[in-house]
Amino acid sequence: MGAASCNYLWDGSVALCLGRYDHPSWEREHPAPEEPIHQPGPYRVSVADTRRIVPSVGLDREINVQNANNNLHVVRHTDGRVYLAWRTAPTHFASERVVVNVASSGDEVNWRREATLSLGTDLREPQLLSLNGKLHLYVSKLGKNAFDFEPVGVQHSTRAENGAWSALTPLNLPGHIAWSVRAEGSRAMMSAYSGGESLYAIFPSPLQVRLLTSADGIRWSPLNQRVDPLYQGGASETDFATTGSGRFLTVMRNEGGDETGFGSIVCERSAPSDQNAACHSDPKKFDSPRLFRFKSETYLLARRNLTKSGVFDQPAGLFNRGPLRRAVNQFEYIVERKRCSLWRYLEKERRFAFEIDLPSRGDTCFASVIEGKDRSEMIVYDYSSAIDGPDVPWTVGQRAPTYIYRHVLKFDSAQSK
Repeated sequence: MGAASCNYLWDGSVALCLGRYDHPSWEREHPAPEEPIHQPGPYRVSVADTRRIVPSVGLDREINVQNANNNLHVVRHTDGRVYLAWRTAPTHFASERVVVNVASSGDEVNWRREATLSLGTDLREPQLLSLNGKLHLYVSKLGKNAFDFEPVGVQHSTRAENGAWSALTPLNLPGHIAWSVRAEGSRAMMSAYSGGESLYAIFPSPLQVRLLTSADGIRWSPLNQRVDPLYQGGASETDFATTGSGRFLTVMRNEGGDETGFGSIVCERSAPSDQNAACHSDPKKFDSPRLFRFKSETYLLARRNLTKSGVFDQPAGLFNRGPLRRAVNQFEYIVERKRCSLWRYLEKERRFAFEIDLPSRGDTCFASVIEGKDRSEMIVYDYSSAIDGPDVPWTVGQRAPTYIYRHVLKFDSAQSK
């Protein structure tokens, strides 16, 4: 079905669908569309600086750096150092050679090796948590098959006072993928989803998104048993934040599709444990969503589909519903260019407005954010194909080298301009 869909959609360009960029006229025939219309907000956001972190001359030479560097998280710990965890592997896809590296830096230029963790199978979605003076690492364990998605469960490691990291051990979250972990005061919150093993099946089973809490970073339980799961359907990757009015906002990637449609699901609640949610579907698929606050505003970093409409779900003709519609959506998506982009949440309109694209292309995003030393700045780490390289489709970038970059976002008051 996949090859047939590729052939139907791109006049026989099955090679491109499978990641082989042997179509010399592709870029001429597919000019990049103009950026979405920008809706002015209280701040003018710009990228003040971009530099590559992995690999770089400031990175400890003992650190294992392979072809694909992606799936990352960064946190500023109580010792004043910035910690970066990332996945390095031969390609974007599952492999027994996958390693999760942890490095730390006092200046975000020179990085020392902290840990090199592997289990002889795929590891993804590293998440760092600084909680009550302790530093935790979570990674999701998967299988070895490059053509399958096989979630096993969440693994955990802790940094001791002497700097040693414990071996990865499983948490009591079998079959889960931990997507977002952050401290909320003296406790931690985690969004995790299960059911991912059937996400790319012809007839997938519903996925479950859960919101969990912990006092020690090791024992996790539902934030509210009455709201567990938080959502059941096609959603997977989920991030959360508060809005300017203090409401609890979640953004869920809805790649699997359900009665709401395909793309993303955006929900508001009065509080995280509230059973009543105001949700709506967005046809854009916000891959690897990362929400953060800057003063009164809530922002979203995610992968952007570089097409005229930017949407994920484009049903047409015979492919209006069911597994064929899901397949067409997937194959149309993977052969387009991508960007790592910033949106601003318009609370009154309950939608995201485009702000800017970060320097990015090919296989990109999975952003992580920390506060800058300047109050007008936020620091974003993400991954991308070479930002000065060819603007290739996503499926080509997934099989080529990828790097980790650091961007300084500058927020200037719009009234001062």
